Amino acid sequence: MGRKRDLENTNQNKRKPGSRALKRQQDPISFKKLQKNSDLKKKREVIAAQKRDSKVKFDLAKNQETENNFEVIKAVKQKLQAIGELSSSNQMDKPLKGLLKKKDAKIDQVKNGKKQNVLKEKTTKKKLQLNLDASEDENSEDDIAKHIFSDDSDDEEVTDDYGLIGKEESDNEDEELGEEEESDESVDDDDVADSNEENGPKKLTQAGSEEDEEEDEEDEEDEEEDMEEDNEDKEDDLKINLAFGASQGEDLQIINQRIHDLVAVLSDFQNKKEENRSRQDYVDQLKSDLCTYYSYNEFLVEKFMKLFPLSELIEFFEANETQRPITIRTNTLKTRRRDLAQALINRGVNLDPLGEWSKVGLVVFESQVPIGATPEYLAGHYMLQGASSMLPVMALAPQENEKILDMCAAPGGKTSYIAALMRNTGCLVANDVNRDRLDSVVGNLHRLGITNSIVCNLDARKISEHIKDFDRILVDAPCSGTGVISKDPAVKTSKDPIDIQRCSTIQRQILLQAIDCCNHKSKTGGYVVYSTCSVLVEENEAVIEYALKHRHVKLVPTGLTFGNEGFTSFRDSTFNSKMNLTRRYYPHKQNMDGFFVAKLKKISAKKPLEEVKNQDEKVEKVKDSINSNGVAKEKKSKKVIKVKTEKKKNRVIKDKTRYFKKKSNKK
Repeated sequence: MGRKRDLENTNQNKRKPGSRALKRQQDPISFKKLQKNSDLKKKREVIAAQKRDSKVKFDLAKNQETENNFEVIKAVKQKLQAIGELSSSNQMDKPLKGLLKKKDAKIDQVKNGKKQNVLKEKTTKKKLQLNLDASEDENSEDDIAKHIFSDDSDDEEVTDDYGLIGKEESDNEDEELGEEEESDESVDDDDVADSNEENGPKKLTQAGSEEDEEEDEEDEEDEEEDMEEDNEDKEDDLKINLAFGASQGEDLQIINQRIHDLVAVLSDFQNKKEENRSRQDYVDQLKSDLCTYYSYNEFLVEKFMKLFPLSELIEFFEANETQRPITIRTNTLKTRRRDLAQALINRGVNLDPLGEWSKVGLVVFESQVPIGATPEYLAGHYMLQGASSMLPVMALAPQENEKILDMCAAPGGKTSYIAALMRNTGCLVANDVNRDRLDSVVGNLHRLGITNSIVCNLDARKISEHIKDFDRILVDAPCSGTGVISKDPAVKTSKDPIDIQRCSTIQRQILLQAIDCCNHKSKTGGYVVYSTCSVLVEENEAVIEYALKHRHVKLVPTGLTFGNEGFTSFRDSTFNSKMNLTRRYYPHKQNMDGFFVAKLKKISAKKPLEEVKNQDEKVEKVKDSINSNGVAKEKKSKKVIKVKTEKKKNRVIKDKTRYFKKKSNKK
């Protein structure tokens, strides 16, 4: 029975039409709707094509009108020459020059916004009217006047530096021109020709020549004034651009131009300075403009202005606005750089060797596949690592079968590079204070096939209490990140003096602990490499100077063939003479993240003499303070004497009792 019911249900389901078929049966007009939609689309396309054709025709018509107008002007000139109303060919060229001046004046007026260009337009219009009123052909006059004196929308919208052109002035001028036209038209050309066949042309030519001469003189004066103003503008460009004030509401292009002008003035201050303005005024204005244009806080801008010369300051800021190129490091434990490059090129990656200084680095320019998800990456053939982060490991120069410590190991790029140079021999300890970041270290070590490493979670400021006697130690200390602003733009506004001081104190503590953990008796090592991704002196040279004073170490060459030397003196502070052995890297010079690398050699475990001297000086100060207070000294001496006398008396008394007891016993 159950099977029969199932069969009946299946048959019923088969016989029933589907939902789509039912919809088609219920709505037979759907096909017609589709046809209507397609027809509407075609109509819209046809309308759009018609609009395009109409625009093209309109443009062609405009061009033809302008050509016709120029032809009319030429015809009028020829008639005027035949009559003799114009004396020379120079005067004949003035109407055309006026038309050209009109166009140039509009462009200059929009660019410069000066009233003198408007006055030139008015003078050219008057010239054209005076010259054209003398012609006999009234129809040609009307056509030219319509073409020249037609109201353009562009002329109404023109503005200048002093404000909009007044409508009242334009209206008054139009009324005057209209009255002159009516007075001229009231006189018949035939009467003038009959009565003044000989004298008329002479008078017109004389009057026209006098007026033209006056207008020419005015034009020459205007041109001279324009030239003088242009020269003054060129000389005073700096004065205009160096306008002091708040730059929050200004255009960024204006601010950028003013920054370059300020740098130019400060570089040659004696020759380019302005009166009644000091150097500090220029520096303050430059500081505020840099803050607004590049979005830095005032503290960091002051630091960078002290650190870099003005010629490099803007280059440094611009370099921080662009990303550094993507670089990868070949894992020599699994492959060679040549084989890796060939495999990635076959996958559509455009790359080149990193440089002569690196044998394992590659620069990636373009890639059709994600670099962090290729089969080669997952197989551990390479590691995504910045070019600057390879430098501390190269300075450390780890050897096989050594005991090495990486005090701040996360995310594991430098640790894996050290293990590759050690060829999975010896012992490598990777430490980091952040437990969550150690997960990335463990993952990278497993992926890259590293087997000689130990991962631990200890505070680097107290690590000497747990482990010691390492041959080489790498300290990539936590820092403010002022060298990697292109990666983390939040650094621009998040750093203040308290953050820099906090970082420098932590760096000093970690570096001293690293020196204490290092074995100075090691046959192959005894080296400590200190590095930061910061460019500030407080986190670099000042920390090394502190270590040189409080531990028995010395600076040695890093072995890096390029980079800028460290500062032996900066502003008011002076550092060790061998501080030039350290290396600095900048984004605008080496095209890599800002970095600092220093290499120290531990000489002995004893404290330096300077620290002992400091302790002796403290003891002497205490003695001097006691000697200065004579009363306190006398009181202390009396107390000591009293104690001594009391002890002697007690001894005498005890001796007497013993003596008398012995005698009594004998009796």
